[in-house]
Amino acid sequence: MIQSIQRANSLSGTVALPGDKSISHRYAMLAAIAEGASELRHFARSRDCHSTLGCLRSLGVDVRTNGEDVFINGRGLHGLQKPQETLDAGNSGTTIRLLSGILAGCNFESAIAGDESLCGRPMKRIMQPLQLMGAQIEARNGNFPPLHIRGGNLKAVRYSLPVASAQVKSCVLLAGLYGEDTSAVRELAPTRDHTEIALCHFGASLRKNEGWIEIDPEPHLQSQRLNIPGDLSGAAFFLVAAAMVPGSDLVLPAVGLNGRRRKLLDYLTSSGANLVVENECENAGEVRGDLRTSFSAALMNSHLLPIRGEWVAALIDEIPVLAILGSQVDGGLEVSDAGELRVKESDRIAAIALNLRAMGAEVEEKADGFVIPGRQKLRGADIFAAGDHRIAMAFAIAGLVADGETRIHEAECADVSFPGFWETLAGTMGTGKIQEGPE
Repeated sequence: MIQSIQRANSLSGTVALPGDKSISHRYAMLAAIAEGASELRHFARSRDCHSTLGCLRSLGVDVRTNGEDVFINGRGLHGLQKPQETLDAGNSGTTIRLLSGILAGCNFESAIAGDESLCGRPMKRIMQPLQLMGAQIEARNGNFPPLHIRGGNLKAVRYSLPVASAQVKSCVLLAGLYGEDTSAVRELAPTRDHTEIALCHFGASLRKNEGWIEIDPEPHLQSQRLNIPGDLSGAAFFLVAAAMVPGSDLVLPAVGLNGRRRKLLDYLTSSGANLVVENECENAGEVRGDLRTSFSAALMNSHLLPIRGEWVAALIDEIPVLAILGSQVDGGLEVSDAGELRVKESDRIAAIALNLRAMGAEVEEKADGFVIPGRQKLRGADIFAAGDHRIAMAFAIAGLVADGETRIHEAECADVSFPGFWETLAGTMGTGKIQEGPE
């Protein structure tokens, strides 16, 4: 499917965001191994999160959905059943990496794979700690899905992460629920902590001790009734769009504002964005609030801070759309230490460079990032998303400030994280600005 986009005069209205994808994955997995019936309201509608639900059903978990509400009858820590066929994680790296931690603790054999893109993403980073714990795991070429896991009888581990990755950290913590003693993880740099928050709320014993995150084994996890906040990573596209398009004024209600995720807001406001947080509150350990944002001449006349070091882990999902913003602000944008972008759903460094050049922009591509000069005039072009939802949505935002028509190929891949993205974007623009066409 192709989505055609024209330059926007302004953006206005209220943006209804899908439920937070990261939180939805974690709540569903923990509800499955908890005791009792959990209710998860405003669950993410994304294909990724429904891949997680599909895997849980294949493991014998009773999962029912009603719109954005999900009901899960937990089977307890040791109640999952051996799947009859290979588990399908679809396009979801979170599904395969986190669920592998749970499967490593289960006393049966299982296999988990996904689509072509997922089967090209590295898994050795989770295999190594799980193998240290005693799980037997085989992978294609020792690194790629499908993964074949023989679990059970795990040992405790103290593991220092070689890469800054919330997925690897979470995998080890979930496996630690099944260890013989307390396991611990130490991070290179702080990453999103949704797993730690959710584990504590479901009843696990977890603490921080001299830089280590420690988790005790064999908890009795208890079912929960939880309301999931709006997805801040999905909000990023609209925050950047409103900042760039003159006359814009958007409200994004009930957005998740986790301390490890809201660095995006700090990053934008420190550069001059008009962004206000209202009605901030906390629910189940997760902070949420309403965001109001509008066009910012100060931001456009400013420069973006270089994204490097710890900022990369904090903004890893938002870098594609920040690259678009960088092409428009006065000082441009430089990203380094971000080699991880090359092993996402696509090689995002290459995809950003390729598509910005197609729109007439100058980009210096580097092994671990890129340099984008500012104040560049974009022209409409054919954009190839390489099946990557964040590339498709980032270049939709580029189309709002480009001359002529921008055509996003494989536009349906936005459903991986933001079902209804194109309709939501069109709703902020008025009519006639976005059209769907065949490939």
